[in-house]
Amino acid sequence: MANASEANGFYKLSWLQRIGFGSGDLAQNLIYQTVSIWLLFFYTNVFGLDPGAAAVMFLVVRIVDVLWDPIVGTIVDKGNPKWGKYRSWLILGGIPLSALAILCFWNGFNGSLIYAYITYVGMSMCYTLVNVPYGAINSALTRDTDEITILTSTRMFMANLGGIIVKSLPLVIAIFAPKALNPESGKMEAVTNTPEAAGAWFITMSIFCIAGLLLLVFCFSQCKERVVMDQKEAANVKVSDLWTEFGRNKPLRVLAFFFITAFSMMSVSNAADAYFMTYNVGATPFLTTLFMWLGTIPAFIFMPLVPAIKKAIGKKGMFYAFLGTAIIGMALMYTFVSIEATKSNIVLLCIAQFIKSTGIIVATGYMWALVPEVITYGEYTTGRRIAGIVNALTGIFFKAGMALGGVVPGFVLAIVGFNAANATQTSQALQGILWLVCVIPAILLLLAIFIISKYELSDEKMDEINKAIEARNK
Repeated sequence: MANASEANGFYKLSWLQRIGFGSGDLAQNLIYQTVSIWLLFFYTNVFGLDPGAAAVMFLVVRIVDVLWDPIVGTIVDKGNPKWGKYRSWLILGGIPLSALAILCFWNGFNGSLIYAYITYVGMSMCYTLVNVPYGAINSALTRDTDEITILTSTRMFMANLGGIIVKSLPLVIAIFAPKALNPESGKMEAVTNTPEAAGAWFITMSIFCIAGLLLLVFCFSQCKERVVMDQKEAANVKVSDLWTEFGRNKPLRVLAFFFITAFSMMSVSNAADAYFMTYNVGATPFLTTLFMWLGTIPAFIFMPLVPAIKKAIGKKGMFYAFLGTAIIGMALMYTFVSIEATKSNIVLLCIAQFIKSTGIIVATGYMWALVPEVITYGEYTTGRRIAGIVNALTGIFFKAGMALGGVVPGFVLAIVGFNAANATQTSQALQGILWLVCVIPAILLLLAIFIISKYELSDEKMDEINKAIEARNK
């Protein structure tokens, strides 16, 4: 019976294969999450860019992505590289991605906006060459919905392991950064947020990117593609299929707008955390790292429980519960913060950070399990399994969210008068940073709850669809 199920695509994977697949997300987080969380801070405080100019650049990069992602999705679906339709790109895109990400954090052309554009645009385009096919690998490994849930939980566990490492960046930079006397403590301390620390940022990013590339190679070695489009069908794939599929696939549209909202929320909050801990809290590199760790640690507690939680309260119930938890955490954080005396509230802030992060991690982690579902729904309605096209679409919308996440902080910082040259910011600037950490993300989460309420593919519905596809293929 097991062999018959596997013949129809319902494969069970070993734990080595699951971890191998998840290592691809660990790799991408080491590289791209470092860029997402720290690049704006590096640009304004170390590289020497104006926050407004950086915000415009982040918007331009995302516009380029909107044009580039469907091209990559089409290339991936039409192509058939000898190392595998999807997994080949982990190597072909991973090598230039790692190199360009390192160069994004090089200060050799200090303050050059042209250099920043070239390296950031190039890095983002190479990330698409890795991320779109990597997303499609999930749906190529199996049709089994329970296995996909386990794969997604494993992937998110590994991704958040990467998040722990990325959020330890201040500690790593402090190892290589120059030391200076702190007048308040009277001690020699690492200088991590000025142009003098540029070399430390470059060394740290080099370590992260080399490790990421090795993990992509490991992911490549463990992924075996079994459920892919027929080559004759692949030859007919066109860029226009992207928008055709978007128009006729309602679950895909719902998921796409959820991606925009969720990634906008995460990007705004993540980009603001470094400013919040540096200026609102006045934290040391250790406290900054601890605070950011609390943004990831809940993943190791709750992501392994996702299959059981989903079974108990359902897909939508899980989204409602955890998105609501995140909003509560943000409200608590805003309440606990006193701009005049934030340091005394560090314990309460850490508790609020843990609550907020628990909700965000589970809700945004599980949303990736919905991507194979909308791919399968598209196959059910059209007979074509265009995984690359669908992942290109989700990529466009997640990067649209990233665009807002990159643009909003830069513009808000410019509006409230943030000045990286000042060790102490104005109360208006501190309030603007607090809005970026708490208020704007909470508004976006309320919108996300409304959007996900429109998603119609329950587990029971997906079982019916998979059985119908299996019968049709017979």
